[in-house]
Amino acid sequence: MTAAPTTNNASLNRPLITLSIMLATIMQTLDSTIANVALPHMQGSLSATLNQVGWVLTSYIVATAIATPMTGWLAERFGKRNVLLASVVGFTLASMWCGISTSLAEIVLARVFQGAFGAALVPLAQTTLLDINPREKQGSAMAMWGMGVMVGPIIGPTFGGWLTDSLGWRWVFFINVPVGILVTS
Repeated sequence: MTAAPTTNNASLNRPLITLSIMLATIMQTLDSTIANVALPHMQGSLSATLNQVGWVLTSYIVATAIATPMTGWLAERFGKRNVLLASVVGFTLASMWCGISTSLAEIVLARVFQGAFGAALVPLAQTTLLDINPREKQGSAMAMWGMGVMVGPIIGPTFGGWLTDSLGWRWVFFINVPVGILVTS
């Protein structure tokens, strides 16, 4: 992932940093809804009841809610760039784990990790955008980022349905792997 400097170097890398941050944010917000339509397929594949397979969604949301408040402390202690990079890598690996899971317990645990690693992506994206943009451009940068944040949950169910029907339910998670690799490169 490109560094988030506050020096003149930021102006040279601002579009690339912004693109990376937008992709990471969309990846995280997309996962809040993309798996919803795949639940019936997961239910059959994992021999789970409707109540049991619901934990695939719940575990992600709860882990994200618990881990988000730690973002500031982690960023102060280890640096924003390092936490952002670790979050993207962890989220991507957890996504791959979700896709290769063979049991309900395994996918729920993988979703906990996915939610925990993804929790820092949104707050650090906002902070980084504010850091790399001069005061007069911060409003427009945040507005553009806000549009990206809205894209994920909106297209999630449709995109998840298409992936599930075309490639199988595991691809609602595997789709994060190339995005995560792109964001970190």
